[in-house]
Amino acid sequence: MAERRLISTGSPFETSYGYSRAVADGDYVFVAGTTGYDYVKMEMPEDVTAQARNCFDTIAKVLADVGSSLEAAVRATYYVTDASFQEPVLRVCGERLHAIRPAATIVVVAGLLKPEMKVEIEVTARLRGKARSN
Repeated sequence: MAERRLISTGSPFETSYGYSRAVADGDYVFVAGTTGYDYVKMEMPEDVTAQARNCFDTIAKVLADVGSSLEAAVRATYYVTDASFQEPVLRVCGERLHAIRPAATIVVVAGLLKPEMKVEIEVTARLRGKARSN
């Protein structure tokens, strides 16, 4: 039986708000909604495209840390705070996921935790090996 593992990025929100960046359980890893914060520069870029790229950078690192990868993604959900953000976010999705093509949904929401957050992405990936494609 696979062990349930909690994966942290060290964000103070994880312990304060009672969540994990990701949870590995069974054959899957579930990555929590991830915003465009740049953890290297410790800032949130203004541009939604840069935020989307940062989301994927954080998600890719978390998946690698637990022994998975973006290539093993089977589901993705994208939340944007304005309908005009869908196109730039989906272009980044195409850059990062064009060959992977997980089942995906994009949703326009009224807002995220902080007003400067324009996009949030969550991913489910296979934990062992790579997802199969046709």
